[in-house]
Amino acid sequence: MVDGGRIVISVGLTGNVASGKSTVAEAWEAMGVPVVSADDLARRAVAPGSEGLRQVVDLFGADVLAADGSMDRAAVRALVFEDDEARARLEGVIHPEVWRLRDAWMAEQRSAGAEVVCSEIPLLFETGQVDAFDIVVLVDAPEELRLARMVEDRGLDPAEARRMIDSQMPSDEKRGRSDHVVDNTAGLNELRGGAWEVLDRIRWSNGSGGMLVDLHLHTRGSWDCLSDPTLVLGRARFLGFDRIAITDHNRVHVGLEMAAAHPESIIPGEEVKTGEGIDVIGLYLSEEIPKGTPAVETIERIRAQGGVPLLPHPYAGGKGGGGRYAEELGPLCDVIEVFNARLHDPSMNEKAADLASRLGKLTSAGSDAHTVREVGNGRNVLPSHPNTADGLRGALTRVSTSGREASRLMHLASTWAKVAKKLPGIE
Repeated sequence: MVDGGRIVISVGLTGNVASGKSTVAEAWEAMGVPVVSADDLARRAVAPGSEGLRQVVDLFGADVLAADGSMDRAAVRALVFEDDEARARLEGVIHPEVWRLRDAWMAEQRSAGAEVVCSEIPLLFETGQVDAFDIVVLVDAPEELRLARMVEDRGLDPAEARRMIDSQMPSDEKRGRSDHVVDNTAGLNELRGGAWEVLDRIRWSNGSGGMLVDLHLHTRGSWDCLSDPTLVLGRARFLGFDRIAITDHNRVHVGLEMAAAHPESIIPGEEVKTGEGIDVIGLYLSEEIPKGTPAVETIERIRAQGGVPLLPHPYAGGKGGGGRYAEELGPLCDVIEVFNARLHDPSMNEKAADLASRLGKLTSAGSDAHTVREVGNGRNVLPSHPNTADGLRGALTRVSTSGREASRLMHLASTWAKVAKKLPGIE
């Protein structure tokens, strides 16, 4: 749909019961997409005192009311799952009210300037509302896996779980009628990864994405990494990344060599171990900053080169000082890393995001990749911009950051790299 000359993409997110669609919705919300749930709207449609609830009582009697005057959802569910006609009557009351509430919500999001909005609707196909959306995204998982989730995770009786599954249109039929499919068979991290990959494609189709960038990764230029920089860039391109920042520990030579060979794809940088024992990243560097340089001086040297000072993982133990320098260095840097894929305690990234918000700083995500496989675990969706320091700063004012936590096993690769580099013949 078009609002004031700007395309607003309305996405219908659906999936059969226990497919994982709510997890996808949560991932999109974390990436800045307004999401409304049809289930939440359905609850509002029959809230105590509502016209919808009055009509439900007229249909099924006062036995469907709980002691507090709300609708007894379990009682209603038992009625409708055993009676197709009863379910149709219930839907005839609730669905029109849900769509009225959704239309009001959509108007609010358009007024707020949203570019992509999402409606999470389990029965999108069953209710015949597919044409109300610009794009339909289906979250899917094998039927037996969904049945097991309902029984094991939700504690439902197997017979009731089977009835719920059988009441919905088979997902194979929905796949052919969907614009995108997110598979949920491999685990939570993979599901979230699939969610942001689909969202990236949607944003790019609207021109609100433009570029995909990883702003923190390593190559064999780092003392604890063996990754060939050409393979790193190849992996990034395979994943759809337009640009990567090579930020080797205390070295900038690989980044400069790769930037000379691939000027539009590489940001030369360095992750400096400062005199305080913490890390500060400089992007768009032309000269190496020595290891052990005090943190404040490191930031000053980055600026003197026309670079962008970035504070990575400020609340990580050791390399981030456990937050001891966050309040001092945060105001001096242009960018604060709010997602680092190698941090396994989510609170560390959350604290960094809070710091950036309080200080009004630009934000970024980084894979901190030390293996080729990790490249792309940190994602920055940005407007298209020139590969310059000022271009990046401008683009980061409209960044959407996201990422996927790296496997803990990846740290073993870093340990092996440290050992291997002490062996003859290995850089």
